[in-house]
Amino acid sequence: MQIKDLIKIGLSLTLGELSQIESFGPIISESIVNWFHDQANISFLQKLEKKGIIILPVKLENSGKLKGLTFVLTGELDSLSREQAKEEIRKQGGKVLETVSSKTDYVVVGANPGSKYEKAKTLGVKIINEKEFLKMI
Repeated sequence: MQIKDLIKIGLSLTLGELSQIESFGPIISESIVNWFHDQANISFLQKLEKKGIIILPVKLENSGKLKGLTFVLTGELDSLSREQAKEEIRKQGGKVLETVSSKTDYVVVGANPGSKYEKAKTLGVKIINEKEFLKMI
């Protein structure tokens, strides 16, 4: 993608469109819109374009055992770091969210879980422990 195309797309984005993207709330959406409407940022992108910079597409995982499932992690895991667990979920087509909602499929609970565990119980979200999670992946 050419940077001029990125600028064109960025300038056409609306808060409503951005808020439709999973994990984009009003603050992130507003920040992106404001960023593209700041002339200093557009000038920066144009300088990059003049230097020959292009944007290469990134292939996102869209298949795997966890395709279409959303996970929230809470507490301390024994065998994986939180980042390793998130990476594994994404590699297998799943999504990782930071907050629990009724759209969350699984909350993975480790030692000393926080408020996410309580919210999952309240919402009736499926709660699994680390051992169950490891079997899934």
